[in-house]
Amino acid sequence: MSTTAPAGAASRLAPFLRREWPVAANFVTMALFLAFGQQLLADLAHGLRFALVLAWLLGSILLAVFAVVRHAERVAAKLGEPLGTLVLTLAITGIEVMIIVATMSTGHGSPTLARDTTFAVIMIVLNGMVGLTLLVGGLKYREQDYNLQGANAFLAVILPLAVMGLILPNHTLSSPDKTFSPAQAGFLTLVFLSLYGVFLTIQNFQHRAYFRQSPAVATTQRPVRAAKSANSAQYHALLLLAYLGPLVVLAEQLAVPIDYMVRGLGAPAAVAGFLIAVIVLSPESVVSVRAALGNDLQRSVNILLGSALASIGLTIPAMLVYGLVTGYPVILGLDPANVTLLALTLVLSATTLSSSRTNVLLGAVHLVVFLAYVMLMFQR
Repeated sequence: MSTTAPAGAASRLAPFLRREWPVAANFVTMALFLAFGQQLLADLAHGLRFALVLAWLLGSILLAVFAVVRHAERVAAKLGEPLGTLVLTLAITGIEVMIIVATMSTGHGSPTLARDTTFAVIMIVLNGMVGLTLLVGGLKYREQDYNLQGANAFLAVILPLAVMGLILPNHTLSSPDKTFSPAQAGFLTLVFLSLYGVFLTIQNFQHRAYFRQSPAVATTQRPVRAAKSANSAQYHALLLLAYLGPLVVLAEQLAVPIDYMVRGLGAPAAVAGFLIAVIVLSPESVVSVRAALGNDLQRSVNILLGSALASIGLTIPAMLVYGLVTGYPVILGLDPANVTLLALTLVLSATTLSSSRTNVLLGAVHLVVFLAYVMLMFQR
């Protein structure tokens, strides 16, 4: 009896360790950087040392982010749509805010980091990932369907929040340098959170059908879902939090090589925000493309537009509150070239999502705008 019990426990523990080894790797990395961070980050002028440290930190953070999304998907599968996708997008937005705050709190973050990250999320999601999703789905199925009412609901909130958050600061007079005054910041924080709260109400209670595919179309789909799990939603939620824990420390350490890349190597300041956006959006991008290949464009639309909305509706208020509490300047206004790209993106998204059927051409157009954004980041 005493021999069988430990053997049974070991047989259950072994699969868990094989599956969740990244959490141990992340805690080891966190411990090493807490103990020897000053030595590891001391001399980044050496090219090989810089590349190794950056790759190590990025790899550890990406492992954690993908694991967070994996467990968020398990929770989502148990909660159902659209509440499940909401859990996924909120988890990713939480990571985004966490990395931005951790980077800025170290003293390495630029006052424009929140703006650059939010703008990068919008361009990556509404152009890069929407374009790629529509392109691969169109190449495989020629045309795909989704619920137009849900997409319109997303855009109805994304458009005004994007303009108020990223363009309006250029035209306010109460504070300098494309920022909001404390009164404006407090008002807009309340407006952003209230509007996002109204959206969540119609998404999850009053009009849930807007964010689900119609039964007639759903019968033709072969959706790719997260693998079923015998464990409870609470189990996956606890592991999700376990992966989130080391991210705060790792993000603070990542701020050092990112700062060196911008200041020491002369990379554009916007690269820091772009890199953060790529990190947090990588898992959702994979899930979105996978859903499109399974002819489940509705899930792709929910994930992508939900990510863009959550980033604007939650990241900007979080950073405004951070600025009010710490006195740190938070510059949100975009420069003229990026204002043009943002306006083009919003108009193009409204045009693309004005019909419930998509094709390859629409995906190609969005990808062209994304490539223009990347080009202008490095060459003005």
